Amino acid sequence: MPFVGIFTIFILAIFVGYYVVWGVTPALHTPLMAVTNALSSIVIVGAMLQTVVTHSDGAPHSLTWTSILGAFAVFLASINIFGGFAVTERMLSMFKGKDKNSAKGPKA
Repeated sequence: MPFVGIFTIFILAIFVGYYVVWGVTPALHTPLMAVTNALSSIVIVGAMLQTVVTHSDGAPHSLTWTSILGAFAVFLASINIFGGFAVTERMLSMFKGKDKNSAKGPKA
């Protein structure tokens, strides 16, 4: 596939991802985040496969646009996964009970 086709798919995926994530109601963010983390892990595996350049004929390794975009996709998917875990941790801490000692206030 030529570079223009791959780059077009990459740009369209960015727009689709943006509108899917920002179009969801806040009540569905946690289940969506779990699904996006799973999808991002699949994206990372695919992007890592595109980043690595292998030559069976022993030719020297070269840096291609596909490998650069693969590395960039790994970077973006990593941000999504780590951000998802951070937001999930924050949301779960909101459901935990408050510490009784901190609710009483400081002792005089």
